[in-house]
Amino acid sequence: MSQGLSHIVLRATTPEDFERTKQFYTAFGFEQILDQEDRTAVSTSERRVWLKLSAASNSLTSELTIKLALSPSAMRQEQLPDEIDWALKEYSVVLNTSDLTNIKTKLETIGAPYQTKPSKIYALDPLHNVVVFSDKPVIQSLLGQEHLRNDDNVPDSIKEVSQAVKRSRKIGVLTSGGDAPGMNAAVRGVVRYGISKGCEVYGIYEGYQGLVDGGKCIRKMDWKSVRGFLGVGGTSIGTARCMPFKTREGRLQAAENLVKRGIDSLIVCGGDGSLTGADVFRSEWGGLVDELKSLERITEEEADTYKHLTIVGLVGSIDNDMSSTDITIGAVTSLHRICESVDSINTTAMSHSRAFVIEVMGRHCGWLALMAGIATGADFVFIPERPPPEDDWETVLCNVAQRHRQMGKRITVVIVAEGAIDKSLNPIKAEHVKDILADRLHLDTRVTTLGHTQRGGSPAAFDRILATIQSVEAVEAVLRSTPDTPSPLIGMSCNKVTSGPLMKAVELTHEVAKAISEKNFARAMELRDPQFAEEFEAYNASTILDDMSRRLPEHQRMTIAILHVGAPAGGMNAATRTAVRCALNRGHRPLVVYNGFPGLVRGSIEELSWISVDGWTSYGGSELGTNRDVPGIHVDMGMVAYQVQRHNIQGLMLVGGFEAYTALTKLEEAREKYPSLCIPVCHIPATVSNNVPGTDYSLGSDTSLNAIVESCDAIVQSARSSRRRVFVVEVQGGKSGYLAVEAGLATGANTIYIPEEGISLSRLQADVHHLMNLYLDDDPDKSEGRIILRTEGVSDTYTNDVISNILKDEGHQLFDSRTAVLGHIQQGGTPSPMDRIRATRLAMRAIEFIELHSLETLDKAKAEGRDVPVEITKSSDSIAVVGISGVDVTYRSVKELKPVTDMKNRKPRGAWWYEHRPLVDLLSGRGLFTSQAQNVLHKH
Repeated sequence: MSQGLSHIVLRATTPEDFERTKQFYTAFGFEQILDQEDRTAVSTSERRVWLKLSAASNSLTSELTIKLALSPSAMRQEQLPDEIDWALKEYSVVLNTSDLTNIKTKLETIGAPYQTKPSKIYALDPLHNVVVFSDKPVIQSLLGQEHLRNDDNVPDSIKEVSQAVKRSRKIGVLTSGGDAPGMNAAVRGVVRYGISKGCEVYGIYEGYQGLVDGGKCIRKMDWKSVRGFLGVGGTSIGTARCMPFKTREGRLQAAENLVKRGIDSLIVCGGDGSLTGADVFRSEWGGLVDELKSLERITEEEADTYKHLTIVGLVGSIDNDMSSTDITIGAVTSLHRICESVDSINTTAMSHSRAFVIEVMGRHCGWLALMAGIATGADFVFIPERPPPEDDWETVLCNVAQRHRQMGKRITVVIVAEGAIDKSLNPIKAEHVKDILADRLHLDTRVTTLGHTQRGGSPAAFDRILATIQSVEAVEAVLRSTPDTPSPLIGMSCNKVTSGPLMKAVELTHEVAKAISEKNFARAMELRDPQFAEEFEAYNASTILDDMSRRLPEHQRMTIAILHVGAPAGGMNAATRTAVRCALNRGHRPLVVYNGFPGLVRGSIEELSWISVDGWTSYGGSELGTNRDVPGIHVDMGMVAYQVQRHNIQGLMLVGGFEAYTALTKLEEAREKYPSLCIPVCHIPATVSNNVPGTDYSLGSDTSLNAIVESCDAIVQSARSSRRRVFVVEVQGGKSGYLAVEAGLATGANTIYIPEEGISLSRLQADVHHLMNLYLDDDPDKSEGRIILRTEGVSDTYTNDVISNILKDEGHQLFDSRTAVLGHIQQGGTPSPMDRIRATRLAMRAIEFIELHSLETLDKAKAEGRDVPVEITKSSDSIAVVGISGVDVTYRSVKELKPVTDMKNRKPRGAWWYEHRPLVDLLSGRGLFTSQAQNVLHKH
């Protein structure tokens, strides 16, 4: 059944079954909207297509999305025998139709087996799933369908499902420990997705204290209970320290409160202490229930019904200190607050040529301090996992600070994690660092302790999305749990939501502190997320190790050019800064090209020094200037080759969007004709649209998402003030729906229009009905403002104004409609910390890539006693996109990427983010408010 689901997943084991299944569903009006290749799958042949059926398509009146996957490792279903009544089996898909005769004819035409029943046809798709076509809305929703049990026309299997829904699970959600931005988004996701799955969800206020106190602290949540939660920091359901819960008597009272309300599942969002407490509660549950029964505080029936407790953990921690997950809810927002503060401090420090020592949170984890150091270009960072290796670290600190001052820096910034230590485990405190800088270098030094400002403020887009998709998985984990499975922890690994043993993650987290206490700092670094060590190396390479210690031999040093191509994007300057400094530290000669390829042709080239890129991490836009002109199309390739040879450029780094990727393909094609282009060329993706193949994330896309979220929060506030108003907000993205989908999740958009799906009148009509139902369901005095996101390239016909006017006219005065075009706001502003960090990491690896494909030729020329040849490499692997795949930085050649690139629509053929698309509609209530609008329309 499609009702209440974000999408249906079908798995084919062979390419033949895959194609037959795709043809089966397209025969009934499903449209293929996306074709993906899963490169992270165990089988390299795994492929996925998304098929969407819009309302009133080909006589079918359902709306449904199917993800069809080619997965050789999947289990193949056996075909149902004809003699068995297929109505007795569980359904895969139920579709309403206005013409059963037409459906029967199509089934016969394509040779699909079927069975006919009154008002229904039961068919088998090529994967042997039962597909039911019905001309009556028998099961539009199983929520509240009391009449199903008494309807003789409804099969027993449906009645059983209806009974199961009636006995739906009751889930409690609580937040515990220190508050973290994004906790509210997690609560919202649990409540709304839980309701959509037929569950009852209870908010447990004040954490474990509310669990013990019971009463009004345990409240049933409905759809409206979590309105506005996405943009609110902290936790609106509260958190508190609870000593009673640490005692058995307190846990006994908590168990009684849950049993009396029929709650048999808890989703806990907190740190390792909170999650450990939850797992202890579960392990004692059987004994607690038996004790309550013996004390006659619960009945025997209650004891039998609620003899098992399900626990699911979500990690809410600004420190990002939980093992088994790459990132925790709240960490990125906290990093935003730190970077905002340090950026502000930099301006006053510059004015007075001061030094600042900034203490940030991180008692046992240096993630915040290290990432803030990278994102702000701090001169030195102290973290618990990697203390300074020297005994006299004070002198090392002073040498670095003095060297930077001698190069021309007017400010010195040192970031200290609150748990920072030296290699003998002695604490390193901010005041001590301040005294060292003041006494030894005579710097005017101040200490700033950021404290709880790091926890505050509205969640960043990243945390809203992370909390939402993890909360959906948490509900799914509840629904699939059994008494025998360990309590799961919902995490994030390789850009995918994961579910693993909760206590295993807690044990690994505690092992970090143990490793530090044993001075096993290498082990402590290993236990952090996979990127941690590499980012520490990137920080050192671009900031600390500027002392000639990383220099290559003379004959291995090269001239490397950097230029920006396409539209500006946050992080371009940060990437350039890191590339310049890494190149200098290796002994290379970094050149920057102004105004893209036209600037290269004109010879607008300059050699940069270490100090000339100081401060660039926080600069938005493009300091070099950028241009969309591509060689071989707008710019003469011969002149490009001439300038490359004239300036002895031996490696080229492009930073930009799809135009830069197109330039990469043209440069590869021109190698046969122009020997000077046979050099290592790499492309760091940088575009707000995130539409470059070969990477999960492009620089600028996170900055753009935050700009959209900030703007939409203000627009929603305006719409709410006007009570009944819908804004159609246009976002950038070209032919890619990335920004609309991710921003839709982060802002709670009512729906989105993206190029992958297009827009139709039937879709607009369905959206009008949905909006009408929502406004009819609102309290007249507290009606909500709502937004719809539209990607700029979705349609030339259905413009913002057209959509807005249709909504206004067809809404029968239930709501007003306005438009907003965010435009170039999405490209500007200060780059987000995530974009700065990704830029630093990618740029360091880009320099390594150029060296990787050059050093053999350079060494050979040295050994043979001749000059370096013009042709350094003709390998197809030496011209590539340097991108992020999961947690890894990858080099994917143009040759490898061409088959998976849609050049016409300027985007990759696959899109990892499209799996989030159905959640936008589901979490806005689509399908749950369906009856009232028809009555209004009939009256008109």
